[in-house]
Amino acid sequence: MGILTIFLDRATNLKDKDTIGESDPYIKFELEQNNFVGDEDHGEHKSTTKENDLNPVYGETFHCNIPTLDNMELTVKVMDDDIVGDDKMGKCKIKLEKLGLSDTPTPVKEKVYNRIMGEDAYVHLSLSYTE
Repeated sequence: MGILTIFLDRATNLKDKDTIGESDPYIKFELEQNNFVGDEDHGEHKSTTKENDLNPVYGETFHCNIPTLDNMELTVKVMDDDIVGDDKMGKCKIKLEKLGLSDTPTPVKEKVYNRIMGEDAYVHLSLSYTE
């Protein structure tokens, strides 16, 4: 059993999903182990919501107990907090075993939204794993 540490630094260039004002983004993390027989859920975490901010800075840390990095996938969803149902602003999946994680934090910048015109949206994390 080990501990995956996720440091959520910031998100950049998020697409505005609100018609009035700007979006109120939060980040949702889901951990899943993709096994041959069936997938195994290892929990989820949610950041705080940043009001009217398309380049939010979080500075938040999350800890997850996981059995191994083998076949482990971290799904990162960027959501817009709304009164009537939250809108998806972007998403990415990170295969943890391919990162060679250790107890030293590894910076990760992943694209969560691909724009045809303008700059793409990214989430900026640091990941580490301790057995």
